[in-house]
Amino acid sequence: MDLEGAGCRARYLIRDRDGKFPRLFDEVLQDEGIEVVLSGVRMPRINSITKRWVQTCR
Repeated sequence: MDLEGAGCRARYLIRDRDGKFPRLFDEVLQDEGIEVVLSGVRMPRINSITKRWVQTCR
């Protein structure tokens, strides 16, 4: 992930609460100044909603 060359910077990372993301993952992102935002509990459709939102932004 190298956005510095593009002249922009990631400020937030929205992710689910899956166990495949260890606490160290969040700590590394915090050190880079990226805030991790967790999705709501028991939101099985969040992936489809997020994809639709991203397509709208594009």
